[in-house]
Amino acid sequence: MRALEYVRAADADQAVELVAGDPTAAFLAGGTTQLDLMKDGVLHPALLVDITRLPLHAVECDGDVLRVGALVTMEELAAHPTVRERVPFVREALLSGASVQLRNMATIGGNLLQRTRCRYFRDPDVPQCNKRAPGSGCAAVQGTARMHAILGASERCIAVHASDLAVALVALDAVAHIQGPDGQRQVPLTEFYLTASDSPEVENVLQHGELITAVDIPLLPNGARSGYLKVRDRGSYEFALTSAAVSLVISGNAIQEARIGLGGVGSIPWRAWEAERELTGAPVSVENFHRAAASAVHGAWTVPGTAFKVELAQRTLIRELRALSGAAV
Repeated sequence: MRALEYVRAADADQAVELVAGDPTAAFLAGGTTQLDLMKDGVLHPALLVDITRLPLHAVECDGDVLRVGALVTMEELAAHPTVRERVPFVREALLSGASVQLRNMATIGGNLLQRTRCRYFRDPDVPQCNKRAPGSGCAAVQGTARMHAILGASERCIAVHASDLAVALVALDAVAHIQGPDGQRQVPLTEFYLTASDSPEVENVLQHGELITAVDIPLLPNGARSGYLKVRDRGSYEFALTSAAVSLVISGNAIQEARIGLGGVGSIPWRAWEAERELTGAPVSVENFHRAAASAVHGAWTVPGTAFKVELAQRTLIRELRALSGAAV
């Protein structure tokens, strides 16, 4: 049995000070990932700083930006009327994840920081995991890797990022508000996550003691069409094999703006920049969708278990583009 100290923080300053001052400390919010990893023996914090009573539960609309407190739950955000009306693919992504019970506990900040579901990462009896034990190797490369990453992956690590929500938010250029021992800063989510290619154990730009306090979600313009398509082995309570969060602004038969995030394929929630450039200004056509989909998976790094995802990810994106645009086969 391991000794564990628990403290409930009175405010954000105290929470940051407590965690920053102890290299073994961690924040505790919904706990839907963290407690699992502690039970599995992957994480061993000696101090848990409970932040659940901090005033980070608000959802406020300021012009075309929705500011979401980090402790808002997934179910609360999915039910918010502005999310329903102005960023419906965010709602679809939220409701495609986990179960109702988990979504009522899981916070937005925690969802963005959830760890990979890689079975090798979550099993301390497996010694080769560069994410858990840097320099030890990657058992997944030679093992069972059907659920793993093909983008931002390498022989060092092929763990996939698990969040559905983050896929939609990177497509929207959402921004994380961060408070730490050196003050406050804001980081776009497109710059927040770090691929597993070089240092798999470093997953994002947060320093120890830094706390996500809120996320700014830019709202889609009126008339934009959006959707989140998640391909998985069963209809609920399952992680994505592939997914696509897509927003299009179409005028006449031309695509004025395209925003695309891909899930289930990246070591980070993957922004498909090249595919967006292919589509912007192009006519709505299945041929252009195929061209964009090929660009979206350019540079994929596969092992035998993940090779099928190159084709599946393209089909997922093309299907969602066709659904949103009404393009004929």
